[in-house]
Amino acid sequence: MAAPQDDMFSLCVDPTKVSGCVEVRFIDKIKGKGLFAKKAIKKGETIFIERPLVSAQFLWNSLYKYKACEFCLRALETAEDNARRLSGIPDLSLPHPELCKVHPELHQACPQCQVMYCSNECRQAAADQYHRALCLGTSQEDPNHPISKLKDAWRSMHYPPETSSIMLMARMVATVKQGQLTVLRTLFTTALYDDHLNRWFTPEGFRSLFSLVGTNGQGIGTSSLSQWVHACDALALTSQQRVQLDSFIDQLYKDVEKETGDFLNCEGSGLFLLQSACNHSCIPNAAASFPSNNFLLHLSALSDISPGEEIGISYLDCCQCDRSRHSRHKILRDNYLFICSCPKCVSQMDELDLTSDDEEEEGEAEGDDMEDEMTDV
Repeated sequence: MAAPQDDMFSLCVDPTKVSGCVEVRFIDKIKGKGLFAKKAIKKGETIFIERPLVSAQFLWNSLYKYKACEFCLRALETAEDNARRLSGIPDLSLPHPELCKVHPELHQACPQCQVMYCSNECRQAAADQYHRALCLGTSQEDPNHPISKLKDAWRSMHYPPETSSIMLMARMVATVKQGQLTVLRTLFTTALYDDHLNRWFTPEGFRSLFSLVGTNGQGIGTSSLSQWVHACDALALTSQQRVQLDSFIDQLYKDVEKETGDFLNCEGSGLFLLQSACNHSCIPNAAASFPSNNFLLHLSALSDISPGEEIGISYLDCCQCDRSRHSRHKILRDNYLFICSCPKCVSQMDELDLTSDDEEEEGEAEGDDMEDEMTDV
């Protein structure tokens, strides 16, 4: 029963298996590499499914009791437990509980430090890749342990909304320490064109590692409640039953918003080999999602893509994409260290380089709201 966790280990992407669909090309010294279609791709088509080289849950997200598998980030709470915590209603009962795909009976803890995994396969995979080097054992709750101090220092410097985690880098280094060089050499030669792993431990190398995670890391979000809602949408119901169920779900989300705000998911980030080759576009033709409720990334086409066309994703959310060119450039420059030259930005080059007061106030309000929401969890 433990094996069919969406076949996650057989879905680790092999570039040779998708070579008929996409290819990585070097563009220029400024833009670097890009991902291009080798054949026509239809809107809505899944371009590829990819497992990250390494991933980690955000530290604040974990601290605020968003329970996720330490390896694949699968949400560990049942949909009902998740709904009860987020809504603040301890006796809430979800209809159709059989639609929840979380299986607590399969969950396994590390025998030494007790961190939780969704399955024995994930526990073993983590141990083989990096966890033996990072396991705190009986010091898991010791605030003076060096790794605990590292986590505390990171949290003190990076408040929500989070975009990365120091543990992503720690797991990369631990992967090297445990002798898993093949994966890391693939990472360096394919994603960074650099195989000098010893440079990680110099100040320059550590800054390069920061840049790697900051510019190529992909956010991951999982939610057992969201997965349950999607399953409810697919139910064959009478009109009256559909109205009743939709009304229940609408009220549930209102209760969750009042109690918790917008922070609904287990959140983390990962480093993906193929996805990291996708450049940003303010008018993206592809988007990443995590419908399997774990770290498996599904890249899907948002529009028809022609052979030879570059596949672009947006590093911005929908609201940010609708802002002025100057506002978009400021966000991308501050967070991703580059200036966008996508077709939309080129077409708006004659716009005044001004950010409207409304946009500035909106951005500040969003930041304040996010901090308040996480504080209230």
